[in-house]
Amino acid sequence: MANKRDYYEVLGISRDASDSEIKKAYRKLAKKYHPDLCPNDKEAERKFKEVSEAYEVLGDSKKRAQYDQFGHAGVDPNFGAGSNGYGTGGFDVDLGDIFDSMFGNGGFGGFGGFGGSHRSNANGPKRGQDTFSSITISFLEACKGTSKEISITKMDKCDKCMGSGAAAGSKPTTCPNCGGMGQVQMQQRTPFGFMSSSRTCPKCGGKGTIITNPCSACSGTGKKSKTKKIKINIPAGIDDGQTLLVSGEGNAGSNGGPYGNLNVAITVRPDPLFKRRGFDILCDIPITYSQAINGADIVVPTIDGKVKYSVPEGTQPGTTFRLRGKGVNKLRSHGRGDMLITTTIEVPRNLNETQKKLIKQFDDSLNEKNYHKRKGFFDKIKDMFS
Repeated sequence: MANKRDYYEVLGISRDASDSEIKKAYRKLAKKYHPDLCPNDKEAERKFKEVSEAYEVLGDSKKRAQYDQFGHAGVDPNFGAGSNGYGTGGFDVDLGDIFDSMFGNGGFGGFGGFGGSHRSNANGPKRGQDTFSSITISFLEACKGTSKEISITKMDKCDKCMGSGAAAGSKPTTCPNCGGMGQVQMQQRTPFGFMSSSRTCPKCGGKGTIITNPCSACSGTGKKSKTKKIKINIPAGIDDGQTLLVSGEGNAGSNGGPYGNLNVAITVRPDPLFKRRGFDILCDIPITYSQAINGADIVVPTIDGKVKYSVPEGTQPGTTFRLRGKGVNKLRSHGRGDMLITTTIEVPRNLNETQKKLIKQFDDSLNEKNYHKRKGFFDKIKDMFS
């Protein structure tokens, strides 16, 4: 216990940090020290486990409250913080208990829902924390979908005690301080009479049980940091910056609660040919001066392979043609986007004198009827200065 660093210090945040700030700090550090990014680095692995442990506590509002009040002792199931169940420090007031104490059960049942006890089952099943990872895929993989094997590190059930936290041949016992409720009651004299309030039991940390003979493998926590490889299916149409949810691959829950989820941040590598706009794919295709003038059949690359496309006679620079259904699969929907090909006319370079002379003769043979934009431009100039 004495060797553990303060969890707020581990995540590099202040003690009044919001939930979003805690999650942001965890994601940043988890990515920095992730075993996939720091292979064979024992120090990075240690820090990753430390960061995960800190987030498991601070990312849970109840555990965080216990930690803020009792430090590491408040979240260690084997550490007793006193036998009287009252401790020193603040407590959470249960409004239902206050009005029950003053007026009896149901006294304010019709006004704001204060009637009757509404204590939560503090030692009931709790879902595990979500975890985060990241992966980089190619443009084509994002468009068509793929399967990838990734390595993840998470807090999993201890395989020696099967998550109970107790050594073989033993089992957790009911906490004598709270009688297994996970909460203790206290009364306080006020000008209105005695007020009743409840708070997390400091002896069992809200679990309702005490482990007298802890498992040697997990020190009684019921969980261990494990690294394993899993296969994830990346759907066709996912985009750069989106997050893929992998159900049940987060941290183990408590008291028989379900596992959290794994959130995988997707990064898509830029492609040398294609760009993406929504579910459409954009591609610039250079054509020759002759192809633009006479029209031509050209080869167009798509994510499905090469296709032929007929460029019409007189195609202008920057003209965009649409290939329907050749874009990206629409995520969580049906159909595909389109492919938009934009022609760029490449002006030939390094011509010899004969070639230049032929081009000049060709140009001299043309007139205003052959240049619609040019004629319109100079007509506007005439109108401006006439």
